[in-house]
Amino acid sequence: MSKLTRRSFLQRSLAAGAALSLPAKVYAQAPGSNSAIRIATIGFNGRGNSHISAFTSIDGVRLTALCDADYAVLEKGKAALAKKDINVEGYTDFRKLLENKDIDAISTATPNHWHSLIAIQAMQAGKDVYVEKPVSHNVWEGRKAVEAARKYNKICQTGTQSRSSIGLRQAQEWIKGGGLGKIVWARGLCYKRRPSIGKAEKPLEWPQTIDKDLWFGPAPIKPLMRLKLHYDWHWVWDTGNGDLGNQGIHQMDIARWFLGEDALSPSVFSVGGRLGYIDDGETANTQFIYHGYKKAPLIFEVRGLPDATDSKAMDEYRGASIGVIVQCENGYLVIPSYTGAGAFDKSGKLVKRFGNFKVPAGQTDPGAPEAASGEGKESDHFANFIKAVRSRKSTDLHADILEGHLSSALCHTGNISYRLGAKAEQGEIREKIKGTKEATDTLGRMVDHLGKNGVDVSKDKLVLGEFLKMDPKTEKFVKNPAADTMLTRDYRKPYVVPATV
Repeated sequence: MSKLTRRSFLQRSLAAGAALSLPAKVYAQAPGSNSAIRIATIGFNGRGNSHISAFTSIDGVRLTALCDADYAVLEKGKAALAKKDINVEGYTDFRKLLENKDIDAISTATPNHWHSLIAIQAMQAGKDVYVEKPVSHNVWEGRKAVEAARKYNKICQTGTQSRSSIGLRQAQEWIKGGGLGKIVWARGLCYKRRPSIGKAEKPLEWPQTIDKDLWFGPAPIKPLMRLKLHYDWHWVWDTGNGDLGNQGIHQMDIARWFLGEDALSPSVFSVGGRLGYIDDGETANTQFIYHGYKKAPLIFEVRGLPDATDSKAMDEYRGASIGVIVQCENGYLVIPSYTGAGAFDKSGKLVKRFGNFKVPAGQTDPGAPEAASGEGKESDHFANFIKAVRSRKSTDLHADILEGHLSSALCHTGNISYRLGAKAEQGEIREKIKGTKEATDTLGRMVDHLGKNGVDVSKDKLVLGEFLKMDPKTEKFVKNPAADTMLTRDYRKPYVVPATV
């Protein structure tokens, strides 16, 4: 790549980033069943590369454009594709890309604070959308993305690829049909090592190749006070949602899916903290959330510190570190991956497995359904999106935007409880949650885990989140203006999610 001077970069950015109004009409037409789907990827310094790889491997799909606010990333991506004889247009401003009438659909994997706005403006411009998880940075804008998809009759897929897993789809149907009896509770797990991100002594210089205005977009522009700009935005509230809304959204979605809930929970509270180190991160690295659904609760756990006996390993719960446990009357289901599940009876005997679930040592293989053969292709989820783009039926999607909104919002409401909370003594927390056995048990295991990692909760106190009640129909909290304020954000102009899409 030729040397990029600050002047040349600014010139390019100004040209690409001229203020653009929302499209006044739909440009792209719904592609026919036999024509090539022309797609563009927006944001590909990380997860977006998987989008590029998937779409360039699907027959009948043509990647025609790339967009990234980092000009160096953009040029590198274009050059890599050129070596494969794939020539694409490049943009630093996604709004300019949306003016291109020859693009049928976009996929986006930008930081979280951009997801909903890009999705909404893309659909307003006539494009179908594949939007990474979480689909929103807050509850309100996620609902606006759903409204946009319905108003403009657009296909909008969420990047929770477990929904396309054959094995998990079979397991969900089996549980739904009463395979282990009534569900008692579902528990999502995000035990994933997250070391300290360090602490900046002073504001760091902004990278010259990145358009700062476009990078921050809807978020307030602030000095760069973390050692690494990329990825560590997950742990800052203005741009990320912690690991609950990063890795955890996958498991939150699976848990809600298996519970069969199609609305937000009527009550929620959270307990946790950022513990074990002091750094520039703001979000919790140790946390549990209790969603009080009437039929059965959804409990979610986040742990960023390792198994105290092995710094390279993580704790496990019933054989899973990143997964879901569905407790039923006659046993339980363990989902330790995106593509497999194992059903156990009350005695702990494996009675059924789905997908590529690995049979535990000492257990007899009960066999898996034949249809789960070939399980494990992430590209199936992208292919499902393309199928729906061709059929023009949102019902063909495995993870329609509504599913993504609901699961993302469960992460957001859990974080709202946490952010409205205050540090408390362990005894006070236990007294507050004593009416919920599963929460009490979860707190005990959390405290034990922290203690083994050298964290004394009598000194480094946990945050007891506010106990919130919600009206699932309006997606607003009950008599809590402070919590309602956190359902949305103050958008920095002109990057504003419209109240009416």
